Amino acid sequence: MLCIYNTLTHEKEEFRPINKGKVGIYVCGLTVYDYTHLGHARMLVSFDVIVRHLRAKGFEVTYVRNITDIDDKILARATENKEVFSDLTARFIASMHEDEKALSVLPPDIEPRATEHIASMISMINTLVQKDYAYKAENGDVYFSVVNFPEYGKLSKKKMDELLDGARVGVGELKRDPRDFVLWKSSKDGSVGWDSPWGYGRPGWHIECSAMSTEALGNNFDIHGGGSDLLFPHHENEIAQSQCATGCKFANYWMHNGPLRVDNEKMSKSLDNFFTVREVLKSYSPEVIRYLLISSHYRSPINYSEQSLQQSAKALERVYIGLKGLELKSAKSLANSRYERAYFEAMDDDFNTPEALGILFEMVAEINKIRSTNFDLACQLGKLLLRLGNFLGILNLSPEEFLRGEYDLNINRSEIDNLIQERETARAVKNWQRADEIRDQLLKMKVVVEDNASGSDWRVER
Repeated sequence: MLCIYNTLTHEKEEFRPINKGKVGIYVCGLTVYDYTHLGHARMLVSFDVIVRHLRAKGFEVTYVRNITDIDDKILARATENKEVFSDLTARFIASMHEDEKALSVLPPDIEPRATEHIASMISMINTLVQKDYAYKAENGDVYFSVVNFPEYGKLSKKKMDELLDGARVGVGELKRDPRDFVLWKSSKDGSVGWDSPWGYGRPGWHIECSAMSTEALGNNFDIHGGGSDLLFPHHENEIAQSQCATGCKFANYWMHNGPLRVDNEKMSKSLDNFFTVREVLKSYSPEVIRYLLISSHYRSPINYSEQSLQQSAKALERVYIGLKGLELKSAKSLANSRYERAYFEAMDDDFNTPEALGILFEMVAEINKIRSTNFDLACQLGKLLLRLGNFLGILNLSPEEFLRGEYDLNINRSEIDNLIQERETARAVKNWQRADEIRDQLLKMKVVVEDNASGSDWRVER
């Protein structure tokens, strides 16, 4: 039985899809005006693992993750760069896809872009105006009337009076109520916009996801997800405008991944602790980064630091050392293994990746214990370990690739191979002093030499 923590009810609930055997899931994606940072990566990897597990359980999943490619920040950055906004977004969409691929994040089934769904947004806004849930202000902006939706605040558990106390009206806004939010923004002549019944302008941010999610999955669908920072006001506003426009319940389950912190502080450019994925990839294997991102439960905060990355590298090293030397391709598949059952029990409990990873390490310990006495069974366990790891999006490399630092740009492999060969020659003529000197030289390069019956092997010391 799969249980999901539903942010809407603050309870773990048995997952019951609308259509048996099928799942529709929508996740709020990136606003593309800069490179993908580690906070984005946390969201991308979290929901990638969730979708992978749903599919591993046999569900037919339609995964929708949008791209916001029109927004105040995008237009401001384009103006700053003196370029067309669509050129800017195209560049950062391409870089986002590169980072996703590096982190083994599978592409969504549908990836709608806001600018391609303006007509749907206009249609939804028009419905809201006709139903008196929205109104046009004198400046041409269209606002949603929060007071006309008594359920407002049910996701974030915020009360109307509390919202009124903290509400502010921005410069140029002509709201009837400070709690109201914009659905359509009027645009000045020559600026980016589209024609609409309320004049030339562009959609507000919140309406984008309501229009794109319902167009892709229908008025009522199974799961809506995103980062915890979007819970209010973005997701709260989505519920309000979607339910008022369609008359249907919006999403049945709401899921939010926890924040990423850097050295136990909020990641921020002002604190000079802001890291993009591609910056971190210069020093660490993509699999190490992904491991760190799944080592904590998706709802929990996760701390990024050099120490946590090094711990992730050591953990993966332990797994790959366990897999090294096993004959996995020819090994039989283990049926109904207690390890596989335990893995699925962990993941069925609200996608508990820390517990699932613990099962993998139990398997590594068992492999190391029996490989000398029951090599065939060790290989079978190794094959299962690989399969379960792949469900989490890890263990995609060969042991040799990982252990030799395939993604470490600072490793000079040809120099290492030459030193290993020179050491082999020294050992062959029993020049033990020179062999030991080379071993010490390699250790200073953080390379561990492992002698065996067939010669010498090496791996990067992590």
